Amino acid sequence: MRILAIDYGQKRTGIAVTDEMQIIASGLTTIESGTAIDFLRNYFAKEKVEKVLIGEPKQMNGQPSESAPIIEAFIVKFKEQFPDMPLVQVDERFTSKMAFQTMIDSGLKKKQRQNKALIDEISATILLQDYLSRKNFL
Repeated sequence: MRILAIDYGQKRTGIAVTDEMQIIASGLTTIESGTAIDFLRNYFAKEKVEKVLIGEPKQMNGQPSESAPIIEAFIVKFKEQFPDMPLVQVDERFTSKMAFQTMIDSGLKKKQRQNKALIDEISATILLQDYLSRKNFL
C-alpha cells in the first residue's frame, strides 16, 4: 500500500506518492487546489493508499503560518470525505526552499525553476521522502 503526500496551497497542490513497498517517494502531479478532493477520490479508487501526509505550515518559531487556516479548512473537508483514511500532519518548514535548491542542483534553467507547480510537486516529494527516512530509521 502506498503513502500519499499533499503540499496544499491556496492555488496549487503538489502531490507525491510512494511505491507499493513504501521505499521511494516520487512526484505524482500538481493540481488546482479546488480540485483536490475529486482528484483524491479518483486516485483512492484506483490505488491502495495506507495513509495521507499533509504539510503543516509553521513559522520558524513553531507558530502556525498565515496559510494554516487554508490547510485546516482542507483537512476538515478531507476528513468529511475520507473518514477512514489516516491523515498525518508533517512539518513542512523547509520543503519549498529544499525543492528550489533541488531544482538548482539538478541543473534546471532559471525559466524551469520559476515553474511553481513543479516546486509544489517537489515539495510534496521531499515531505514524503523525509517521512519515509524517519519511519525507516525508527
